[in-house]
Amino acid sequence: MKDFGAAGVTAEAIPVANSSDVVSARQTVRNLSQRSGMSLVHQTKLVTAASELGRNMLIYGGGGVVRVAAVTDGGRSGIFVEFRDQGPGIGDIELAMTDGWTSGNGMGLGLSGAKRLVDEFDIETGPSGTTVRIVKWGR
Repeated sequence: MKDFGAAGVTAEAIPVANSSDVVSARQTVRNLSQRSGMSLVHQTKLVTAASELGRNMLIYGGGGVVRVAAVTDGGRSGIFVEFRDQGPGIGDIELAMTDGWTSGNGMGLGLSGAKRLVDEFDIETGPSGTTVRIVKWGR
């Protein structure tokens, strides 16, 4: 996946330290997807994935930063969202990405469910934190 942040795209950053911050990040994703003209179905998928990933970042990573930006690539327009924490990382990424696996604390989508809701999904994890980047293309 192209790292739109590294490509010089200006992103809105939302610090996430509690549940109300996850709600704020989700609302930012919704507002930007609406302004970009994304269909209601695509908006709903993106916001659902962002909500799950934001909650995961808070619960397992102790919080972090969500960056949201409108992006274009090859004539397509979409929304890029990055979730970055400095938690302990995901011990077993293969298990965490298994369909149907959940720790029981989230919405039950898990990482694989969030991945299915978006067009691009990238995850990097290690002992110094986890970064998940997603893109939902609107057109």
